[in-house]
Amino acid sequence: MSQQTRRDFIAKVVVLGAALGAAGSATAQTLPELSESDATASALGYKADTTKVDKAKYPNHKDEQVCSNCNLVQGKDGDALRPCAIFPGKSVAANGWCAAYVPKK
Repeated sequence: MSQQTRRDFIAKVVVLGAALGAAGSATAQTLPELSESDATASALGYKADTTKVDKAKYPNHKDEQVCSNCNLVQGKDGDALRPCAIFPGKSVAANGWCAAYVPKK
């Protein structure tokens, strides 16, 4: 993925996240948990446990990168499952990770 494509992707994700946040009031408890075998999850290397990420396939991954400190995840701090802009209608594990990870500022 080129730098320009990655920037476009992140910009679209931010817009999608804002739209989902404004439109929906569903909490992670009402959303089904994302399966690692889900097609989008699999394509982005999602793992419910960040320590299980394939280090060879994702060499830039670090174990401290988790969904709970990703800018794309919504919901309340401390929740084990939280909504994510990348996976609409599903909740992700707080200790999970995928290749779309963007650190909170």
